[in-house]
Amino acid sequence: MPERADLERRTTELLQRLIRFNTVNPPGHEQEAQEHLKGLLERAGFECELLSSVEGRPNLVARLSAAADGPRLCLLSHVDTVLADPSAWSVDPWSGDLRDGCVWGRGALDMKSQVAAEVAAACALAEEGFRPASGELLVVVTADEEAGATHGAKWLCEQHPDKVRCDFVVNEGAGEVFDYDGRRLFGVCVAEKGVFRFTLTTEGRAGHASIPRIGDNALTKMAPLLDALAARHPTWEGTPEADALLGALGVQVDGDLEAAMAQVERDDPRIAVLLEPMLGVTLSPTMISASQKVNVIPSRAELRVDCRVPPERNEHHARARIEEVLGEDGYSLRFDERVIGNRSPADTPLMAEIRDWVERNDPGAVVTPVLLPGFTDSRWFRDAFPDCVAYGFFPQRAMDMFEASPLVHGADERVPIEDLGLAASFYAELAPRLLG
Repeated sequence: MPERADLERRTTELLQRLIRFNTVNPPGHEQEAQEHLKGLLERAGFECELLSSVEGRPNLVARLSAAADGPRLCLLSHVDTVLADPSAWSVDPWSGDLRDGCVWGRGALDMKSQVAAEVAAACALAEEGFRPASGELLVVVTADEEAGATHGAKWLCEQHPDKVRCDFVVNEGAGEVFDYDGRRLFGVCVAEKGVFRFTLTTEGRAGHASIPRIGDNALTKMAPLLDALAARHPTWEGTPEADALLGALGVQVDGDLEAAMAQVERDDPRIAVLLEPMLGVTLSPTMISASQKVNVIPSRAELRVDCRVPPERNEHHARARIEEVLGEDGYSLRFDERVIGNRSPADTPLMAEIRDWVERNDPGAVVTPVLLPGFTDSRWFRDAFPDCVAYGFFPQRAMDMFEASPLVHGADERVPIEDLGLAASFYAELAPRLLG
């Protein structure tokens, strides 16, 4: 088994190199980074190929196979990032600088750190002679995750399913430690919400803005809808993941989610902010438009709302919760996106291995399934391969969840070197335990 100190060094050096590839999406330009990773994995003994939907934006699929059939474990990640405004940073976002025990740069948390840890662990294993006793170890690094995966995981799963078919996936989505009432917890993302973004429209009558009552202002009709969205939330509803988290927190629910939320709010408002989206449909108004000229009373106004829905719930469920908040009159509603969220079971051999690893590396800490308010590439694997168990887990202990979360997509993104070694050691131990 590779030594943690060596894994930490390898992961740190690889992460620094990856950050220096500017893969901001759009446009992505993932080719050079993917070729670098391909070279590392091929030299270690993996069979590799680059699969592209469009030129210059390949997805990397690397495999280490056994002679016998068995389970396929996929270490999944993406190499593209969101943009960065250098003027808001204290370092060059593409420098990969080492400072204060951390690697700094865009992608240090989301998610070139996990790319580096998974690839470093896989290469170290292969170089030491590891080969699965049965099945296959896959390392899949995708393009285009930050812009919807049209050229990445979605395309791979739809166009090349036999190349990425797997039984277990470890991806991004959770893993940072957090404390609550004397308990230490590691989350494992087992499910992701659906996206049902919609547009609300109000109608009126145009007129000259110098005579306010000559028209019927559609924009002012938005005011009560915005007030309702600010003042009320849809009925909270239990999900298996929220129930598991509340149990891990030691919060008694007894069928009263309002009371449970109130207790968490009193004890630690930071956790309440993260728990609330796990308890049902969320509605966040984000964009509004009306007249195109300042002197014209608008005859139509449109409000766009980001709506996230618990896994496996459909448009009818979303509409019912929206009408709870807004009523049924005074507007029209059009769904712009309909993506049903999905989940993996929480009681699996993969979860057992994660619990065992946490017990050995942080005795007394608790592992809990969690639900991600957004979604990752895991959803495409669950859709394509219904029996596949896909989890998000990148363990972090030196930087907890409350410090890490604001840095994702933010300025001065960074990750502790200590956590790079911790995560890489998890991936290096997981493959032999699952594949033999």
